[in-house]
Amino acid sequence: MSLPAHMQAVEITTHGGPEVLKLAEVETPQPRAGEVLIRVRAAGVNRPDVSQRAGAYPPPPDASPLPGLEIAGEIVALGEGVTAWSIGDEICALTPGGGYAQYCRVPAGHCLRLPQGYDMIRAAALPETFFTVYYNIFMRAKLTAGERLLVHGGSSGIGTTAIQLAKAYGAQVAITAGSNEKCQTCLELGADLAINYKEGDWAEQAAAWTKDMTGGPGLDVILDMVGGPYINPGLKLLRRDGRYNFIAFLKGPKAEVDFSKILMNRLTVLGATLRPQTIAEKTTIAENLARDVWPLLDSGKVAPVIHKTFPLKDAAEAHRLMETSSHIGKIMMEVD
Repeated sequence: MSLPAHMQAVEITTHGGPEVLKLAEVETPQPRAGEVLIRVRAAGVNRPDVSQRAGAYPPPPDASPLPGLEIAGEIVALGEGVTAWSIGDEICALTPGGGYAQYCRVPAGHCLRLPQGYDMIRAAALPETFFTVYYNIFMRAKLTAGERLLVHGGSSGIGTTAIQLAKAYGAQVAITAGSNEKCQTCLELGADLAINYKEGDWAEQAAAWTKDMTGGPGLDVILDMVGGPYINPGLKLLRRDGRYNFIAFLKGPKAEVDFSKILMNRLTVLGATLRPQTIAEKTTIAENLARDVWPLLDSGKVAPVIHKTFPLKDAAEAHRLMETSSHIGKIMMEVD
């Protein structure tokens, strides 16, 4: 097929609030060696997009400056050396940037087939959250069946994914969230404990929960996107050989920490963001997802939670909703 020389895309015109996102006509990208070009039908909205817009999360040097880290669509061109995919294949993909657009180039190894029965909106809700959760909880923190996981921000796209995957693999899950409605949704997704952090001391409630469980008190893994004042209480909740995994710092990256807890309980402190990982590292995550998680999506045992979908031209409104933190699950955009 003949590709247009230009396409519609959402640009970050300057760093600032949601109003800096503007629909513009830009040059259509071309796939490089090892990449595919995707006609984008849907894209996910994520916290890193908001951070990039604000100037706090710059794209890698060789990535598109356009926001957008996950998409779904069909492949319309192949870069040199790509043999695993064909033109016309419908896929979802993790992108290094550029997802808020009609066309996006992506490393071929970061593409995954659409799960059975999925439309483009549901498929585009998968890559950023499922790559992040699988990589951090299973590949790095090595959560196993029977262990106890605490997820801060349980009603977010990351949180709703973490609950389902952890439960699917036999872990016990507690979450924190900011309303009773959010907590109820998390319980319906399978969480064993949902704590409204606006009502009482979340750390005390988590400690009481672990003491009531077989195997003694303490958490095995914490997935933290909040940081700041949550760090010290979290460290105190971890049992021997516990793992504390940071993926973001919505309340700041700094805390005064008593490292004796880490020393005495043999704790491991981890941290990672997805975007700076190498192409090979993200390809490995994709291969693991295809093997371990996509069958769960095919069967319906695990599924993305979608809060609202906007047209691409309303990207600013999507970001405004993201910044309210009132949503439950994913915010999506449809690309015509």
